[in-house]
Amino acid sequence: MTSAEQKEAISAFIFLSPFLVWMVFLMGGPILAAFFLSFCKWDILTPIQFVGLDNYKEMFFNDPRFWKALFNTAYFTFLSVPIGMVLSIVVALLMNQRVKGIGIYRTLFYLPSVVGAGVAVAVLWKWIFNADSGLLNYMLSLLTGIPIADCPKWLASETWSKPALVIMSLWGVGGGMIIYLAGLQGIPSTLYEAAEIDGANRWQQFWTVTLPGLSPVIFFQLIISIVASFQIFTQVDVMTDGLGGPADSTLVMVLYIYQKAFKYYQMGYASALSWILFIAILLATWLQFKYSKWVYYEGELRK
Repeated sequence: MTSAEQKEAISAFIFLSPFLVWMVFLMGGPILAAFFLSFCKWDILTPIQFVGLDNYKEMFFNDPRFWKALFNTAYFTFLSVPIGMVLSIVVALLMNQRVKGIGIYRTLFYLPSVVGAGVAVAVLWKWIFNADSGLLNYMLSLLTGIPIADCPKWLASETWSKPALVIMSLWGVGGGMIIYLAGLQGIPSTLYEAAEIDGANRWQQFWTVTLPGLSPVIFFQLIISIVASFQIFTQVDVMTDGLGGPADSTLVMVLYIYQKAFKYYQMGYASALSWILFIAILLATWLQFKYSKWVYYEGELRK
């Protein structure tokens, strides 16, 4: 390497160093430690005891709560992700119109995403879903005439608790709306003009121009949304007081990992659960990339 190339390489590593330190010590180290602990029994207070595959055997064959948490997580993912994506696309299409004051409407739809999905929002939704004095049952009673006592119990009901989490997740559709809006504005107008000349109506233009042009953005949002849905924790923890109730109906994987690690101090078992969750996310992401032939990239040549 020449002197100039050496200086350039040193500068590159200096700028990369914060990320490398974060990756090695705050990500890589804990990941490897969790992998090792998944084969151990450790309660923090006593020495680490190697137990081999006992944690995984216990998980798969003797722990019904693990399967319950896995089912609840999958339920939330398979409902919240497609519904949220469809709503985000619909709102983005509406916000892509050239009307007066459209900037105000875009801001109003995006504001809930700025607030985020933290503790404050979870507390707000816990009040909304209150079976006796919540806003949602009050509105349902007002619109349908059904007494509040006969409305869904939401977080107090095994039947309605998971749908309540899905409804709550739609709070942040504005974040996806902004990304889809950027994708819509990146589609060349000449394609719509050509489709219109060929006699395509609005619906045909949507299927033949808008969706293919938006497919890379949809693919990106699909991956991000699935990964995020597998890791839902704060909302469930706050809205169910850390229990995942009633009767474990809202017990999701990350909450179960948290309970095992910091409530029962079963660090080895919690690490094994974490690795199963990691493998599930990895598998879901791999499947999406494997079957991503539906994604259209401008300028791509296909056989």
